Amino acid sequence: MSLKSAQWRKSSHSASNGGNCVELAGAGADAVDVVAVRDSKDPDGPVLLVTRAALRTAVDSALSVR
Repeated sequence: MSLKSAQWRKSSHSASNGGNCVELAGAGADAVDVVAVRDSKDPDGPVLLVTRAALRTAVDSALSVR
């Protein structure tokens, strides 16, 4: 799966100074239920592929322990 043409998005809550941010992108037409996640400070580094349901579960879990 190629992510060369992926449109990466950073949270609107991210600071403009870099910080600890992740970026998300859809994985493409062949994997509509998959989200690509990467470290914004290392855009050429590894990418984690997760289903939309798994990402939602992770976000909900993080919000519940805040």
